Amino acid sequence: MWKKLSVLLALLYVAAGCDLQRKEYIHEVNPLLGTAAITDPEEIGYTPPENWRVWAGLVFPGAALPNAMVQLTPVTEFGTGAGYQYEDDRILGFAHTMKGHWNLGNIPVLPVSGLPGPERTGSFFSHDHEKASPGYYEMLLEDDSIRVWLTSTLRCGFHRYTFRPTENATVLFDLGKASNRVDHYGINFESRRRLKGFQKTEETEVFFYAEFEREFDHGYVFNGDGWELIGDLKEFSQNDAPVAIQFNCRDHREVQMRIGLSFVSTAQAKRNLEHEIKTWNFSRIRKDAEKKWESLLAKIQVEGGSEKERMIFYTSLYRAFLWPALRSDVDGSFRDINGQIDTTDRNYYSLPSLWDTFRNKLILLAILDKDLTGDIIQSMVDMGNKSGHMPMFFHGDHAASFIAGAYNRGVDHFNLTDAYRLLLKNATDTLGPREYLGEYLDLGYITTQPLASPHVESKGRSAVAKTLEYAYNDYSLGLMAMALGDSSTARSMSARSLNYRNVFDRNSGFMRGRDSHGDWVSPFNPEYPYYEYMYREANAWQQTFFVPHDVHGLIALSGGPGRFENRLDSFFTVKWNPEYIARNICCFVGQYCHGNQPDHHAPYLYYFIDKPWKSQALINRIQSMYGIGEDGLALPGMDDTGEMSSWYVFTSMGFYPFSPANPEYLLSVPKFPRVEIDLGNGRSLTINRHFPGQDTLGMITYNGIEIQDYVLRHSNLVKGGVIDFYGTPPEQLSSK
Repeated sequence: MWKKLSVLLALLYVAAGCDLQRKEYIHEVNPLLGTAAITDPEEIGYTPPENWRVWAGLVFPGAALPNAMVQLTPVTEFGTGAGYQYEDDRILGFAHTMKGHWNLGNIPVLPVSGLPGPERTGSFFSHDHEKASPGYYEMLLEDDSIRVWLTSTLRCGFHRYTFRPTENATVLFDLGKASNRVDHYGINFESRRRLKGFQKTEETEVFFYAEFEREFDHGYVFNGDGWELIGDLKEFSQNDAPVAIQFNCRDHREVQMRIGLSFVSTAQAKRNLEHEIKTWNFSRIRKDAEKKWESLLAKIQVEGGSEKERMIFYTSLYRAFLWPALRSDVDGSFRDINGQIDTTDRNYYSLPSLWDTFRNKLILLAILDKDLTGDIIQSMVDMGNKSGHMPMFFHGDHAASFIAGAYNRGVDHFNLTDAYRLLLKNATDTLGPREYLGEYLDLGYITTQPLASPHVESKGRSAVAKTLEYAYNDYSLGLMAMALGDSSTARSMSARSLNYRNVFDRNSGFMRGRDSHGDWVSPFNPEYPYYEYMYREANAWQQTFFVPHDVHGLIALSGGPGRFENRLDSFFTVKWNPEYIARNICCFVGQYCHGNQPDHHAPYLYYFIDKPWKSQALINRIQSMYGIGEDGLALPGMDDTGEMSSWYVFTSMGFYPFSPANPEYLLSVPKFPRVEIDLGNGRSLTINRHFPGQDTLGMITYNGIEIQDYVLRHSNLVKGGVIDFYGTPPEQLSSK
């Protein structure tokens, strides 16, 4: 009966499906989502100190292609999360790289009229004259009435400016600015149309080659006291000084510039530009960018929902594919982890933000683009081969979780032998990148050095967080070992994955710091947050439940299902103390913090005590926290290169990678009545919700067969088919 009903219902959607194919999903995206600040104490959970900006969103609105080298974006303040803050009213320049972690912001350019004095900082702008969409950005610089249009390719930016009639239309290259400290920079001229240069920061070195559509009239250099006319452009070689280029726009008001980037050399930047932008037709490059985004966004087609819900969904999907960023040139050249130039026959990418994105986003990439995911892993393998260890990011050894999860999902076009060897070395070499690994191996946990009066910013080892995360990393590596037939390593890593038990205090019911003698650290306040003392950007409540690989073991430690349920109920209801203020912790449901990553899996924990409807209520509530604030453009915490966005994408589709190393997902009611995922090779997965709203978690079927454990196996996902959600229990439905 169920199979026939599923087929019939699927056929009823054919006409709607045709409409979906014609839809342009780029128009659902608003790149300004997440650029606004959260200011309401009720939404934040506390009243921020004066002049504080809670770490929410931290995203950029500029033009970029998926996982591109270039992110061409406006900057309102260098050194901030992603350079652009919605509440600001001045543009300082248009940078060509950006991420969202207070870095990059390289090669800023700004059009102005005349030669700006040292007291001038950018130009006023208004959101009334600002437009942003995938691969495109437009705004009006109000001080000089300059209209700016931006678009980009993988490695190049395309600028178009329209000045009011003037003989002093200026394009300013002030390369002393970036979001990292600038150590050194320089510019050279090839002609009155072409210039090249570099910018070296504490983090990286970026090269550029720029070309204007027409010749400029004059070049100037700022000598400290004022602007000095450059006499012989070809002989100009002064470094570490801003440069200005002037055009006569009295009759011809438009100035166009195309600029190539490279992390190798100016010659490579020129090669990238010559390969990717061979026209001065701005509209054509913009349309090419939009086509690339449309092709990607259309891989997930949703029907129904409100306009705002669709905007949040597709903007979230868009954000998931902005990082990691391409770092190889058109001929495969790249600068490796040691700063040496190498070549590859595939794309080479920057290191993913592993601590954040192993939880969900990197799984989303593996589902939608296996080739991209394989290239990212092979880039990490190259970094590991040349540095001696698989790279780590910020905290934990989550390359193990990412690579194991990807491999278990069929991503295998990378050097598996090298990847496994490097991951195993990370897990066993006490002189490697896993901090305090010797303690972890000897004691089964990492020790906390007790402090008499710890505060939010007290220095520490994040020992509890490291122990929990290493245990999960070990579990992930064990899964990979099992898949590869290395049973000895699988057994040892499985045993190590239980080390989480060693920091669980049965008396308090929390994961808690222990000293070198095995004593529990005091004083202890489970509600107080720390950046790195005991926990990592969390409190005890938020860190205690990070055991995604052995929830039933955690339930047993907690005293059984009943007590565990009571703990969860308290977790999501005990009100946050508004006196406990930390910039990167906000937006609470009880003690649960959606503003940072450590507990993003926790709403699903009720599944393990057979109370999934409690999880569903929490998922619905947290989804409603997206798109908040006065303008509806704030996110409930840091996006962290797409992790928070990917949480929304997965939960809106109706399945989530609770334990990302495992090739399976927990099912929840989708936000949209219909979701269709293009899996490639003519296969697709259609998800139907046959009732209004998301309040009822009833019967679920896959291709007409009932799913009784709320688990979607990845093997079934990639086969495609139909998942149906019904709002009433099967016995009630079958009796009708």
